[in-house]
Amino acid sequence: MKVSSIVMATGAAALVAGATSLGVSAQDSKAKQEKCYGVVAKGMNDCASATHSCAGQSAEDAHPEEWVYVPAGLCDRLAGGVSETKKNGG
Repeated sequence: MKVSSIVMATGAAALVAGATSLGVSAQDSKAKQEKCYGVVAKGMNDCASATHSCAGQSAEDAHPEEWVYVPAGLCDRLAGGVSETKKNGG
């Protein structure tokens, strides 16, 4: 795992947290976010994958099946990031 990817994932999490603290409602925030695969730091995933059933259970950094919500459009700018749309063939 490259340090830059961990820094990017941490930065993405900070952006999401910042949006929440600015009073963006959960519904507004969710509508402007996308799943981003391959940038998650160990233990920082948002939900289940093929290898586990819960958030926070990723076992390694930058696993291609682990994802985290990021603001829409950010994933493509993260090193190693693959958006849900591209992952599903879009």
